[in-house]
Formats: sequence, structure tokens, C-alpha cells
Amino acid sequence: MTKPKSTTISAKADFEEVEHTADWALRIRGRDLDELLTHAALGMSSLLVAEPANIPLNRAETIEVEACDAESLLVNWLSELAYRAEAEGIVFGEFELQQVTPTHLLAIVRGGCVTDLQKHIKAVTYHNLEIVKTTDGLEVTVVFDV
Repeated sequence: MTKPKSTTISAKADFEEVEHTADWALRIRGRDLDELLTHAALGMSSLLVAEPANIPLNRAETIEVEACDAESLLVNWLSELAYRAEAEGIVFGEFELQQVTPTHLLAIVRGGCVTDLQKHIKAVTYHNLEIVKTTDGLEVTVVFDV
């Protein structure tokens, strides 16, 4: 069994902000579901704080998420991270995915309290949400209600 790879906010993740009328959207890419979920979390953290590289990494937590399919898993994963930011003021900048299937995710996340959120995410939406296979792996556009 290989050791899970830990990815931090300073790592190059494949995501980009997409223009959207009333909300925020990110187009996210990954070679596989594991990488797609990691890049999605890194992308959302970059929306939440102005300087993602300055997120303190003094708190580690285990997050486990279940869903009926990969799209729901993505929404549940990001919703859990958004909830922690809104309710507790904690933003995560490092993600170590331990177990990933299309219906289950177990991760160790590291982050800390931030003084100010750049944006407040009310919800991660299902608007036009579809994980699609590309020649390079997977791609999805996630719309955030802000």
C-alpha cells in the first residue's frame, strides 16, 4: 500500500475561476477522482482567503464524507469544508486523502483559524454539475452560492 500524498495550498493545483453571473464558479481538473477532489478543495480555499499560502496549518482533523455518486461526494466534501469556514472560521490549506471511491472519502485536513474570509460561501450547488472524463482525466465546473 502506498502512502497517501499530502497536497498543500502552495502546490500547483489545476483549477481556475470561471465567470458566473451571480455566484462563483471554479473549473477543476484532475487525473483521477482523488486529484479532482483535492484540487476542488484547494480551489475553494483560494476563494475563501486572499492569501491561501498564509493559511496556518496548526490544526489537523479527519473528515469522512459519504454520498450516492461522485458528484454528490464532491458537493458534500466541499460543503463540509465551507461549513467549517463559516461556522468555525477554519480554512484548510493541506489535504491528505486517505481513501477515495465515488461514494466515500476519508481525508486528513490541516488548517487553522483565519481572521477574515475574502468571500462567504453559502452553498455548493448542483447547478449543471457533472464530472466528465477528458483525455487528461476528469473535469468539473462547481458553482458556489455566495
